[in-house]
Amino acid sequence: MRPVYLLLLFFIGGVTVINAQVKLSGRPRVQQDTAIALGEKKGDKKKTKDLIAAEIEAYKIISIGRDTTVFDTTLTIQKEYRHNYLRRDDFELLPFSNVGHPYNILGAPLSGRGLYPELGASAKSNGYLEVEDINYYHVPTPTTEIFFKTVMEQGQTMDALFTLNTSERFNVFIGYKGMRSLGKYRHYLASNGNFQTGFSYSGKNGRYRARVHMTSQDVLNQENGGLLVPEQFTSGDTEFTDRGRVDLLFENAENKLVGKRYFLDHDYLLIRPQDSVSDRGVRIGHTFNYETKNYTFIQDRPEDYFGDAFTTDDISDLAKLRVMRNNLRLGWESKALGDITAEVGWYNYNYFFNSVVITPDGVIDNQLQGNEVAVGGQWAKAWGPLSLKARVMQNISGDLGGNLLDASMELSLTDDLTLEAALHRSSRMADFNYLLYQSDYREYNWQNSDTFDKESYNTISVALNSEKWGRLEASYSLIDNKAYFATNPTDSLNVLNPEEQMVVKPYQFDETISYLKVKFENEFRVGHFGLYNTVMYQNVQQDQPVMNVPDLVTRNTLYYENHLFKKALYLQTGITLKYFTSFYLNGYNPVLGELYSQGEEEIGDFPMLDFFINAKVRRTRFYLKAEHFNSSFTGYNFYSAPNYPYRDFVIRFGFVWNFFT
Repeated sequence: MRPVYLLLLFFIGGVTVINAQVKLSGRPRVQQDTAIALGEKKGDKKKTKDLIAAEIEAYKIISIGRDTTVFDTTLTIQKEYRHNYLRRDDFELLPFSNVGHPYNILGAPLSGRGLYPELGASAKSNGYLEVEDINYYHVPTPTTEIFFKTVMEQGQTMDALFTLNTSERFNVFIGYKGMRSLGKYRHYLASNGNFQTGFSYSGKNGRYRARVHMTSQDVLNQENGGLLVPEQFTSGDTEFTDRGRVDLLFENAENKLVGKRYFLDHDYLLIRPQDSVSDRGVRIGHTFNYETKNYTFIQDRPEDYFGDAFTTDDISDLAKLRVMRNNLRLGWESKALGDITAEVGWYNYNYFFNSVVITPDGVIDNQLQGNEVAVGGQWAKAWGPLSLKARVMQNISGDLGGNLLDASMELSLTDDLTLEAALHRSSRMADFNYLLYQSDYREYNWQNSDTFDKESYNTISVALNSEKWGRLEASYSLIDNKAYFATNPTDSLNVLNPEEQMVVKPYQFDETISYLKVKFENEFRVGHFGLYNTVMYQNVQQDQPVMNVPDLVTRNTLYYENHLFKKALYLQTGITLKYFTSFYLNGYNPVLGELYSQGEEEIGDFPMLDFFINAKVRRTRFYLKAEHFNSSFTGYNFYSAPNYPYRDFVIRFGFVWNFFT
């Protein structure tokens, strides 16, 4: 964690604690005022319960789409699933052995990622905060949230957020997530940082609204290439259960993703309803987004494992991307027709390296740059229990962008049953590192900007959601021109053989891939016992192993929860089983920071058992977990990627602490 961020957060935390101490009561002042207004009386339990609910509702979290939730201090099984480095449910992901390193994929995405390409190095982007991951707030009193969790070795994960309203209309926030973990294997350090700060503002007359944020992020991973002698791991020999003794392919490389972003979204109500032009109003809006990203791979000497190199000295690869986005919107808010918005977007990009590369096959450029323009619109309307939303964008200038259509419906069938449906259609070019890449390794240089076609995703999905019976969702996708990384598909390369070279290149599959995904979640409860189940079935039809996922993924949690010590403590304890069937699990390439498709080695069919004890005291949730405690007696056949073992048994502790001062 960088000293300047740490000092700033300690200062804010100190002010928060001091403010809390000078209160005459442990209850925030806004809660005292609410209590008086509601006429709370001592011993009136129902009014006290209603009062607490009213207090929590006042502490709002607002997403980029203006959906509002509240700071949730309850302890649930869903909170157990989200108590991890990503701070979200990682059911469809498989982590590597160290925290902060890549995640492999157990469930494929149902859509392309936006209208335009990204930098790449996607295996390193799970913990990277995108625009959609930044929230805004409205709180009656200063609010702090602190997340902590231990890691594998020598480090911790700390995520701290502080927000306050200086007035009813102006909120500021600042947060930092820092993570450092040495890992169990040699030369496998992870050190990541995510800093965010911003504000939201609403004018006195309600016409002008603005949201601003800035982020500074870095994801650093030491790389060792995985196992040199896989038998040292699979044999279970006690000499090598101390993972620091396991031989690795190399111990001299690291890669790093660094990004900064400056974001502004604001709008102005041009015409009020009383202006008689509209029954609600006309609003004009503008979004500005400037972001820089650098991806670096360095190695103190070339390794034959990645093929021949242009140099006998240090390997130093650096890819840079500079992106500026501007979006103008004109919206008509009508009670009869709904919210209708027309928009036009401008996308300026500059993806570049330091020099051109001359090969026997020709010259590889050092830059892709240009401008793209897209037009489209949005519509949203609700009729009683039915809500409809749609957004369409079409690129009209430039070669990278394509089109985007997102439409969704939500219908309340009964008080407990909701039907959801969605349609997605998109096309765009693959990420920049598929189109152009340069490296000091000879085989990692290519230019496909004139030969690759646009990827196309078409997905239809439906879901039934019931608090009593659970959630059932199904989707069907058709994917064309899928871009993927792989070793040469015509070679019979065994990726687990360290004597072979790891040469990975981009390819494009010119046939259609069909993908069916069905996922079911439900919970059974008997008294204080519960069984929470998540099951996912997938089926992919393709002629080559391009998009690989397991047929079945399941997670089942049997737990007990109850109040103890006169309800001063809420206890939750249980066991979670996660399992997936064998399949061609993606490999990982540290030069590119990417997962790649392989069809040589099936991995899976091993259980992962976790035992946990969680507790809640007031607004603090404590988490203690014995992760993968069955690793030593169910066989050392567990991998996160070919040549990269999954995690051994480890005990980890953490907490989430909220202050409402």
